[in-house]
Amino acid sequence: MVVKKLPDLTALENQRVLVVGLGLTGIALTRFLVGRKAKVTVTDQSGEDRLGTYPEECRRMGVTLELGGHREATFKSADWVVVSPGVPLTIPAIVAARKARVPVTGEMELAACYIQKPIVAVTGTNGKTTTTALLGEMLKKSGKRVFVGGNIGSPLIGHVDQGRPMDAVVVEVSSFQLDTVHTFRPHVGVLLNVTPDHLDRYPDLMSYARAKGKLFENQTKEDVAVLNGGDPIVREVTESVRSRRLFFSGRSGKESGVTLAGSRILLEGISKAKKDTDIRPGEGFNLEGTYFTGRYGQENAAAACLAALSAGATHEGIQTALNTFKGLPHRLETVGIINDVRFVNDSKATNVYSVLCALEAFASPLVLIMGGRDKGSDFTLLRDGLSRAARKIILIGEAAGPIRKALKGVVPMEDATDMVAAVNAAFRAASPGDVVLLSPACASFDMFLNYAHRGEKFREAVEVLS
Repeated sequence: MVVKKLPDLTALENQRVLVVGLGLTGIALTRFLVGRKAKVTVTDQSGEDRLGTYPEECRRMGVTLELGGHREATFKSADWVVVSPGVPLTIPAIVAARKARVPVTGEMELAACYIQKPIVAVTGTNGKTTTTALLGEMLKKSGKRVFVGGNIGSPLIGHVDQGRPMDAVVVEVSSFQLDTVHTFRPHVGVLLNVTPDHLDRYPDLMSYARAKGKLFENQTKEDVAVLNGGDPIVREVTESVRSRRLFFSGRSGKESGVTLAGSRILLEGISKAKKDTDIRPGEGFNLEGTYFTGRYGQENAAAACLAALSAGATHEGIQTALNTFKGLPHRLETVGIINDVRFVNDSKATNVYSVLCALEAFASPLVLIMGGRDKGSDFTLLRDGLSRAARKIILIGEAAGPIRKALKGVVPMEDATDMVAAVNAAFRAASPGDVVLLSPACASFDMFLNYAHRGEKFREAVEVLS
């Protein structure tokens, strides 16, 4: 199939642009495109009753709406199509557009065309939101004006639309966003890890991994790739990158990067890899007393240090950010302590590997609340970790049956119909000193609007208990 060359995305006036998906990214795209006098149509599979105030806002902007389904004719007649991250590229209408040689791209590609300042982009299966936020703080504490967004918080196109002056742009990037990039080139790219996830959307693990690896495909020798050398899949998909490689884990003797030594991040070969830095050979950073206690948290911190240095942060700014960072909502967030039972919200743990990381973060016995919408995960990978750490599992959502089957005989399990029932059951099963941990290993969309909504419902249920 031959697809027309992607149009000049900076020449939008009178272009017939179809926006697919009317969520947070879709409405931001629509505002941007209308502001640049494109002829915009927005389509969404959902009906208007599920899209909040966005349809009415589109009407006020004079945008054509096609809701409750996708019309292939509209896709095929567009000058180009811009897809929101949550929309699979395999839906029939997008396939039809490509067969009709209509260019298809995404929000990240469009936004990057308008950004002149260095882009620092973070991806990976787990840890990317915390790493992105920490990295932004490191640059801010170094005196830089920084936008932090992308797959975390505000869409990148919204930053472009506002036109605020920045010294650097830090973005979290998902594999879905990378599926639609063509020329996107971050000055610093970070790949934290690749573990099985989104296998309901990708045919196999390596297809998913290669999507992550697209982060580096347009980099040059002037750019930097910050990599997990201890992850063989990361090694494989970044073997041929043209950029300078720095390793925050699994570094061999000749490679530049860091070594983790207890609570210290020791810099190795950075003086050769980064010019004009205030870092001297043998220096590093101290994690003692910081938020970053477990191995996975320390690796994320090390990755952020390397990326921040590469983007021009100072040693003082980086250490100050490490000292003051308190974590993010829905990521190992303590939301209450009742009768010496600690309740922890890890709703962002939407895959098995995230739960394994969470299990390693606690020395106390756990009562685990898990379940939701399965993404093709292998829950048997949790058996060993749960046998060591968990007292009981409370199951919620569509995946309760598959999880029960995969974990049969490991620890006692109990079903709950909703979050309130799950929290009550977990509290009954817990003893003083235990942790009740919401770490679902699944998507949230069977019972909740998103992972944040799920985490808030957990918090509310805990508050009722107290």
